Amino acid sequence: MHKYLPHTPKDIKEMLKVIGAGTVDELFDVVPQNLRLKKDYQIPSAYSDDRLTNHMKALASQNKELIIFRGAGSYDHYTPSIVKSLISRQEFLTSYTPYQPEVAQGTLQYIFEYQSMICELTGMEVSNASMYDGSTSTAEAMFMAYAQTGKTDILVSGTVNPRIIEVIKTYAYYRKMNVVIVPEKNGVTDFDFVKQNASDKMGLIVQNPNYYGIIEDYEGYADVIHENNGIFIMNVEGQALALLKTPAELGADIAVGELQSLGIPLSFGGAYIGYLATTNKLVRKMPGRICGITNDVDGKRGFVLTLQAREQHIRRAKANSNICSNQSLNALAVTVYLAAMGKEGLIKVANESLKGAHYLYNQLLKTKKFEQVYDQPFYKEFVLKANFDVKKFEKELLKKGILGPLHIGDQKLLFAVTERRTIEEIEQLVEMVVNFK
Repeated sequence: MHKYLPHTPKDIKEMLKVIGAGTVDELFDVVPQNLRLKKDYQIPSAYSDDRLTNHMKALASQNKELIIFRGAGSYDHYTPSIVKSLISRQEFLTSYTPYQPEVAQGTLQYIFEYQSMICELTGMEVSNASMYDGSTSTAEAMFMAYAQTGKTDILVSGTVNPRIIEVIKTYAYYRKMNVVIVPEKNGVTDFDFVKQNASDKMGLIVQNPNYYGIIEDYEGYADVIHENNGIFIMNVEGQALALLKTPAELGADIAVGELQSLGIPLSFGGAYIGYLATTNKLVRKMPGRICGITNDVDGKRGFVLTLQAREQHIRRAKANSNICSNQSLNALAVTVYLAAMGKEGLIKVANESLKGAHYLYNQLLKTKKFEQVYDQPFYKEFVLKANFDVKKFEKELLKKGILGPLHIGDQKLLFAVTERRTIEEIEQLVEMVVNFK
């Protein structure tokens, strides 16, 4: 018997016909020729333990350790050693989803603690177990708004990260929903457009800080959305929750976002972790599951799965979503990170990112090689417009071991500064700007 279920030539032919491709190779036309492997993988049948270790070290040495001034959704934050140590323990690293509470008390407890911490950070009343990432949690919030209102159109601010918008549109397309993009004014959401177009929409999705790093003022937004019986959804990145007004304070019905900044390394783009928190009113529209605490027949404390809305627990047609399998290893990492840092530590680290970003911003403007783009408050990211060749500059930075800002078009560069960036590293970047010709 095969180790996997192979496709027969007939299966492949039928699948290609359905998707409109002539050959399997056509599926990879989007991959540039210079990136395609044109030789055999040359994978040996076996290596000795010592030789394999040396082989893996040689491969790892090809990676470059860069000084990172780029964000746009993934950030070079510090991960305390205790996080790596605890999530590597076999009882956590190898565990699967906790169906049997009597043998999964440890897993259920840290998921419960994770949910409690997310509620404290966001001010919301209830949180589910972790989700794949901030983009998918935002799209799932849209599904909740649809389930609650029955409307098919949703407003999404144009200042939301473009990658998140892409995921929202993909989810919406297959559920016959329509995404209406709210235009931006001076880098922030056009509130007048929201007021004029909220009447027939299921709600509004915004981001804070937004894609440009700007801290938007969302006072009054919830009132407008609620007057039109809609759902107000706020996407707030994890570390920013330590300093900004909570989604609950701004009247949000659902809070979502990415928690990669709270103890999850960059890891070449994943795996990351999204959160989703809401009000008691919407709890039964929430995807995934909720862990709760109770007492057993002997009066002893016990952790249990309180609410399960997955298709394998209930009838598929009534499932809210099938998104949430055991993503809880990353939830454990976030829980350990928050417990280790504490409230004061979390605020202090967030302030370091804030101060570093503003220091770099002012130093770059002093070089006279950039001009201000947005006159708005910002957190750890900001946009400046360069008056030089940005592609050439990026290459020069890479030669010096620096991953520079993201070019977002029209000579605009999106910089990011986290608590890991030292004054010396910031000054090195500024000096390269000064000397660049």
